[in-house]
Amino acid sequence: MPGDNRLQISPCFNGNPGAFPLALANDGERVRIVSVRSGRNLHERLSSMGIHVDDVVKVIQRHHRGAVIISKDGSRYGLGGGMAQKILVEKE
Repeated sequence: MPGDNRLQISPCFNGNPGAFPLALANDGERVRIVSVRSGRNLHERLSSMGIHVDDVVKVIQRHHRGAVIISKDGSRYGLGGGMAQKILVEKE
C-alpha cells in the first residue's frame, strides 16, 4: 500500500525460497547450510571449524536468544545468536 511503512519480510533469503536463519531451526532438525550472510571473518571462523556451505548439520539445542549447538561428523559446535542469524539453512 502506498504510504505503508511497515517492514516487509520476504520468504526468500538470498534466492533460496526455503531458506531461514539457523537460529530458527528446531532441536533435532537436520539442515543444509545454503549461504552465510556476512563478511570474511565469519566465513573464516566457520571454515576453521570445518563448517562450509552445503554441509548438513543437526541442531542439538536451540537457546531462547538464538544461540545453537549443532553437530557435524560427530563433533559439536556452539554458535552465538548473532552467528546463527547470519547462517541460512534449509531443511534436509
